[in-house]
Amino acid sequence: MNNNLDKVKSSLVKRKRSENLFKFYGFSGIVCATFFLVVILYSVISQGQKAFFTTFIKVDVYFDPEIIDPNNERNDEEIKFSNFNKIIISSLKKKFPKINGKKDIRELASFISSSEEENLMNFIINNKEFIGKNKSLWLLASSTIDVIIKNPEMEKLSEQDRLISNKQLFWLNKIKSNNEIRSGLNKNFFTKADSTEPEQAGIWGSLVGSFFTIIVTLILSFPIAVAAGVFLEELAPKNRFTDFLEVNINNLAAVPSIIFGLLGLAIFLNIMHLPRSAPIVGGMVLALMTLPTIIIATRSSLKSVPPSIREAAIGLGATRFQSVVDHVLPLAIPGIMTGTIIGMSRALGESAPLLMIGMVAFIVDVPGSFLDSSTALPVQVYLWKSTAARGFVELTAAGVIVLLVFLILMNGLAVFIRQKFEKKW
Repeated sequence: MNNNLDKVKSSLVKRKRSENLFKFYGFSGIVCATFFLVVILYSVISQGQKAFFTTFIKVDVYFDPEIIDPNNERNDEEIKFSNFNKIIISSLKKKFPKINGKKDIRELASFISSSEEENLMNFIINNKEFIGKNKSLWLLASSTIDVIIKNPEMEKLSEQDRLISNKQLFWLNKIKSNNEIRSGLNKNFFTKADSTEPEQAGIWGSLVGSFFTIIVTLILSFPIAVAAGVFLEELAPKNRFTDFLEVNINNLAAVPSIIFGLLGLAIFLNIMHLPRSAPIVGGMVLALMTLPTIIIATRSSLKSVPPSIREAAIGLGATRFQSVVDHVLPLAIPGIMTGTIIGMSRALGESAPLLMIGMVAFIVDVPGSFLDSSTALPVQVYLWKSTAARGFVELTAAGVIVLLVFLILMNGLAVFIRQKFEKKW
């Protein structure tokens, strides 16, 4: 009897030890995952938040009438062809009267973004009374100066490792000592498309392209996937053919996304000759990729509806089709919508299939329709990451932050829909 009792106690001790060990491994896994998640988020946010703000330099601009309007005609067309870069350089030279030589002038001119030439032109066209007068303006700094201001530790680097020369650093410190530098919201990031200059680049063009692409994806994939899921789960006869379809749909959900990109390249571009890098093509490719996900979600949602609902409807005289459409499907809609949103979230974050159909092109214009050339936000992030300029590092991280925000919102919406409308049986 004692021997049996000892064996039981020993067995219980071993079982408890195994349980504790399992709990330890599980907890350790959660801790490790959380740690790496925090590290990744910290790295992205610490870099990306800098891109939401940019640097401005205060400059007393003299709108020289000899450059802008030598004939004193106040003609807009003549003003448009004026050399506003010369006006910016002349205004900057007032801060440093001892500057001579083309090299010094070129280095000083690099303090201000090239986009300010157009901004000054538009300003003087709308305010011609400032011709021949001075006006204190906050001009957008170049990306090089912006990076130095945001990362002051770079000032301690040697000249060859620094983005600016010692002379430029001296000028910059003098401007800072005069309180002629301030930080402000980077409106270009939210309102402009891509650019070769980091301070002028934005995500608006890629956001519009992603929006058009997702709309096409939703319009194509949702009705087809729901119809296929309802048919396979509720109406199709159970035979080898439907079993074959089910297996292959499940397999398609695990196919790498780049395969769908190759399929889109072969069919939509090479055979159908649709416009390259257009949202309609990207949406069609992502629709192919999303279809299996929504079909599986639809079938799972239909399975969750109790058989008694179907039996009650049929018992009251409804046909099988009527019982599904009028009773079963409305109850499964929350789950279907949840699966659809998750599928759209995956499509929003995909870049590989879009790269295959040419949406990797450098697009500086905001697309106006589904047929215009455009890029998508994940592709935009990829392009910025592949660019050598130091200013694009922060833009890349900021693009990732924006993408994460949209993905979190979409997944949050999916959770809300499921909790709000899901029936408990």
